[in-house]
Amino acid sequence: MCRGTIAATVTHPNESDDMNILFLCTGNSCRSILAEATFNHLAPTEWEAMSAGSQPTGTVHQRSLALLAREGIATDGLRSKSWENLPLVPDVVITVCSNAAGETCPAYLGPVLRSHWGVDDPAHATGTDAETDAAFMSAYQILRTRIDAFLALPLDALQHDPQKLKAELDRIGTLMPT
Repeated sequence: MCRGTIAATVTHPNESDDMNILFLCTGNSCRSILAEATFNHLAPTEWEAMSAGSQPTGTVHQRSLALLAREGIATDGLRSKSWENLPLVPDVVITVCSNAAGETCPAYLGPVLRSHWGVDDPAHATGTDAETDAAFMSAYQILRTRIDAFLALPLDALQHDPQKLKAELDRIGTLMPT
């Protein structure tokens, strides 16, 4: 995950119980996009996910968009973007690829809570169309399992205890679909 320290408290700039999550990957074309859209589809309205990349490709992989549409998840507004152009500072940064995990986050992110949820990049899948689609589905299912587990946490309590929240997010980053 981006190197840094844990914040002393996890607060939204408006000091409410809203929370903003950043799913970070290098290219921001597949995994982080899948995570952003899935989280926003499942999360309470006061929570919001965004995604970004340290070296964004500038395009969202068409298989990601097709998979989300098949799952009934909105794709409007999804785009590959840089971590330098975020609309706000996130409360939590979750890296989903090993490349982004080792990078130093931009200084403006400050000491936000960080966790790593490594997922193989389906954009690098080879083989038949069915095999490539299966790689995208696998990445989605892993992220969906982890997002479901995140949202099942006692968030009201954990949101104000960053050490416990980080421990739970790190644990969730090891979960696989059953």
